[in-house]
Amino acid sequence: MISPLHLAHTPTPIRPLRRLSAQLGVELWVKRDDLTGAALSGNKVRKLEFLLAEARAQGATTVITCGGIQSNHCRATAVACRQVGLRPVLLLRGTAPSAAGLDGNLLLDALVGAEVRWTDRAGYADRDEKMAAIAEALRAAGERPYIIPEGGSNAVGALGFVRAGQELARQLDAHALSIDTVVSAVGSGGTLAGLALSGAPARMLGVAVCDDRAYFRDRVESIAREAQDRFGLRLPADGWDVLEGAQGRGYALTTPEELQAQGLLAREEGILLDPVYTGKAWAGLLAALRADRSALGKRVLLWHTGGLFGVFGRGADYAQALGTDFLGAS
Repeated sequence: MISPLHLAHTPTPIRPLRRLSAQLGVELWVKRDDLTGAALSGNKVRKLEFLLAEARAQGATTVITCGGIQSNHCRATAVACRQVGLRPVLLLRGTAPSAAGLDGNLLLDALVGAEVRWTDRAGYADRDEKMAAIAEALRAAGERPYIIPEGGSNAVGALGFVRAGQELARQLDAHALSIDTVVSAVGSGGTLAGLALSGAPARMLGVAVCDDRAYFRDRVESIAREAQDRFGLRLPADGWDVLEGAQGRGYALTTPEELQAQGLLAREEGILLDPVYTGKAWAGLLAALRADRSALGKRVLLWHTGGLFGVFGRGADYAQALGTDFLGAS
């Protein structure tokens, strides 16, 4: 087993959502993985503790990974690489903006000096091949590259959420608390795979933020097979699943209803969500409860996977969705 680096502030707390529990008739809790750090805020750092440990053990000098232009994973990778003395190279889906267009995660990528290679949406379909070509060129230049797949979602990255699920189990024991369903966003499969592999005493439900249930079940099972081969971990036959219906307009695209759901949590509980991942997971959770209060059990925990930087640059969307009382306007 890989000995992880220590990059995240853990254990992250679990907290009750008392006001929304009273409104919705179900006991709601939240796991605050948005508090794993500042620039390393979110779930990605848990995966990177294992991935970068393996990179260093292999003598890597450069880390290559990929994602969208506002990727939380790419931002966290770039920051974490600088903290441990590795050079980050990012393959981003999109077009290089002007200096005035630097915002959110992309601004943080720039601040830590990540090298960015750009590709359009069609080219991104071949991201693994493109990263392999970048790695080959770096090896020819004397570098020792280490490739991290999209979202850090492979067997090594999933170890971060095997450990996170075990962390949750200890917290539930300490609170003498049982949880029926843990809800998290699923965008590349690694978080859900790790939680499902962890043996934590709850049903793990990933809310698809893109693609569909069949795609993500296949993705989780693929990661789990790799984890079994490398680390002897076994995926349970049940106790986990993927919820469809919260994808909305698609990956990183929002609807007014999603933003209104985020506004509800912010105003009732003072917890901020991101529009790409946890915002969609929360909207999916709300929709499931409003359709059937018993659908997720009597006690439900939302795993907050961070991503706050994704709200920046979307002010007009939030203002339109939240209506005339946004910022107290009348």
